[in-house]
Amino acid sequence: MTGEPLALDLVNTTFIQGGLRGDLVDALSTPADLDLWVEEHAEALPRELAERASASATAFHLEEFRRLREALRELSRACTAEEPYDEQAVTVVNRGARLAVNWPELGRPGEPGPVVRWAETDPYLALLGVVAVSGVELLAGPHRHDVRACAAPGCILYFVRAHRRREWCTPGCGNRVRVARHHDRRRT
Repeated sequence: MTGEPLALDLVNTTFIQGGLRGDLVDALSTPADLDLWVEEHAEALPRELAERASASATAFHLEEFRRLREALRELSRACTAEEPYDEQAVTVVNRGARLAVNWPELGRPGEPGPVVRWAETDPYLALLGVVAVSGVELLAGPHRHDVRACAAPGCILYFVRAHRRREWCTPGCGNRVRVARHHDRRRT
């Protein structure tokens, strides 16, 4: 599932495949998976960073993204449960957000301007910062009240509710719930 804010798209790289009795899938299990995730989200990421991240991610990059993902998952859980945020998860996200520091500059002669310069020179870490900022904006902003955990049994995905009646992350989860209700009613 994609199309949510970057922070939730990262959180949703772990999911259950196969419904209630399905298997946990980690879509970020190798550096190549991280490369694919960045490529799939290129339109939502700063163009200059996505282009600079064309070299392969490393195991270090993967571990940093996975650490951010777990912190964002914990904060999303706390947000939906209306609980205080875990201090350690907040620290991980805030540390990541600092990696997104950038500023515009006039370009060098022949370089079209303005040119965006990043404090973090590693493009993958700067991208991690962009995702962390997405999490800060979502989980501390006005849309935090719209963050939802999918109501389908066995689903572990999160989404931003755009419609007041939306209860599921995808139509597939909603369909599974309706089929189960129908099956239960027919049995009784």
